[in-house]
This record gives sequence, C-alpha cells and structure tokens, in this order.
Amino acid sequence: MTLFHFGNCLAIAYVPHIIVYKCTGLSEYRTFWRCGQAGAVYLVTQLAKMLVLATFFPDSKAAPGSMDVVGDFIKTTVDVADLAGIYYFMHRLAGKGEIRFLIAGLGWATAELAMTRLLALWVGARGLEFDWKYIQMSLDSNVSLGQHITTATLVWLWSRHDLQPRYGPVVVALLAMSVYRLFIFDLIVYATGLGAWTVLLVKGFYTVAMGVVAMQMYVSLASPSMNHKL
Repeated sequence: MTLFHFGNCLAIAYVPHIIVYKCTGLSEYRTFWRCGQAGAVYLVTQLAKMLVLATFFPDSKAAPGSMDVVGDFIKTTVDVADLAGIYYFMHRLAGKGEIRFLIAGLGWATAELAMTRLLALWVGARGLEFDWKYIQMSLDSNVSLGQHITTATLVWLWSRHDLQPRYGPVVVALLAMSVYRLFIFDLIVYATGLGAWTVLLVKGFYTVAMGVVAMQMYVSLASPSMNHKL
C-alpha cells in the first residue's frame, strides 16, 4: 500500500513533465540532453543563490508564527538569479524560440522537482500512514512546471528586439511577479491563514493567468498578420 501511494505521487509529479516533452515536439528534436543541460544550469544557479544568501543575508530573527516582510522580500530578490540563469542558457541554445523556452522551462522544472521533492516523496509517501500533503506536493510540482515554462517564455520575450514597445512593461511586471511569487504566496498565507488546498488553488490560478498573458504576447510576436491587425 505504501509503495502504491508513492507510485501515485510519483506519477502525478512526473507524468506531466513527460507529456510536455512528448507532446510539444521536444522529443522530435531529440532535446533530452539539452533539457539535462538546463537542469545543470539550474543546479549552478541554486548553488550561487545559496552562497549569496549565506554570505549577505543571515537567518531571520522573526518570532515563531510571524513574518519578517522586509527581510523575506529582500531575500526573495535573490531569485532574480533564476532569470539570469534561464537567459544565459537560452542565449547559448540554438533553435526556434518556442523550442528554446520549452527546453529551458522543462529542464528547470524537472531539476527542481528532482532536487526539492523527490527525496521527500521517497521518504514520506512510503510511510505507514497516508498523508494528503504528498499529493499536494506532487500537484504543486505541476504548477511549478507551468510557472517555469511561463517564466522562460517571458525571459525570451524580454530578450526580443522586435517585441512591441507596449508589451515591454507588461513583460517586466510579469517577470517581477514570477520572481516574487513565493513571497506573495507566503504573505497571502500569513495574512489570511488559507489552508494548503486553497493555497495550491491560488498558485494554480496565478500561474494560469500569467501563462495566458505570456502566450498572448508570444502569439502576437510569432504571427505577423496578428501584429498588423493590432
């Protein structure tokens, strides 16, 4: 029974990544190794972030149950390194735009899943008692997959010289929302006391909304006829 629960959690967490790889054309371009390279860049980026946090940002001294809003906001700013890492990877990657940001987003999300959730699922989901938090963790990895692909799309749009000027502030605002999303969610939980399932739902809506806007801008950029109509 415990292995069955672990298998379910693992399937919920990893199958969407496989579906994205198979159904978006990435498998046709044989980009598995490139996705692995994106994961390696993710690891280097996280190491750099940890070094910066350990050097310049000591542990918060906030009381238990409270939130150091200013300190957490400043620490979250270090996540700008993720944008730099994604940009660096895509800048060195040849190919069409949609292939590049799909590889970057999928590789980033898969590496994050392996490094932050796989061990927790292996240890926790195989326990004697069933716990919904591992299902939530697996579903959250799906939200992260969408978020990382959206972030990579926004970084690609930001790097384009032919992006319409009116879209520039929108892209920058969405990139800021991507960087500070965890801080925003923590602030919402602290202010409202929402439960885990509600927070997961909020994360889903947040990611879908960002993804829809990013996709609209990508389509307008990829379609000259649409640009002419706009």
